[in-house]
Amino acid sequence: GRSDMALAGGVTVRVPQRGGYFYTAGSILSPDGHCRPFDANAQGTIVGSGVGLVVLKRLADAVADRDTIRAVILGTGLNNDGHDKVGYTAPSFRGQAAAIRDAHAMAHVTPDSIGYVEAHGTGTILGDPIELAALIDAFRAGTDRRGFCGIGSAKSNFGHLSCAAGVAGLIKTVLMLEHGAIPPTVHYEAPNPAIDFASSPFYVTTRLHP
Repeated sequence: GRSDMALAGGVTVRVPQRGGYFYTAGSILSPDGHCRPFDANAQGTIVGSGVGLVVLKRLADAVADRDTIRAVILGTGLNNDGHDKVGYTAPSFRGQAAAIRDAHAMAHVTPDSIGYVEAHGTGTILGDPIELAALIDAFRAGTDRRGFCGIGSAKSNFGHLSCAAGVAGLIKTVLMLEHGAIPPTVHYEAPNPAIDFASSPFYVTTRLHP
């Protein structure tokens, strides 16, 4: 209720547009220019430029104003877990799991009613297993089902957009709902051995399906 309407999004523009990098083993940047979220051959991401913007408005107001409603956001979760990890950009299991549980609670949805998760998915050998561990922990609070929820990441298509990464994932998910289809996660071949997909609620989307 803090505002009647808000523009939310992000932008990252890299200059020059065409550039390269020297690969360093163990860094966040991929050695071959491909981002492979959740894959056994994941070795990092790439960086990209992009901009995304959405209009946020209370549902009742949007209906009354006869706005085009692309999607309804039922809940959100956020926290500050900086004291709980080694560095600002380091992934955090507990922080992520807590934010996901908060979003479920605010939205009044059960984990087994969710059919897809658009993940951070940077395709790093360390970050992907931590993200999945947090998701599994949050979902296991409400269901024991396995393999029912697709997971993917737009980073496999165009890399990490930094400040625009979050809104890019949101827009991708809205478009999925509009078209009634879950797209594949490109470059995925085999699961990261540190992720136990078989006993988890998740599967990596590898083809377009309703």
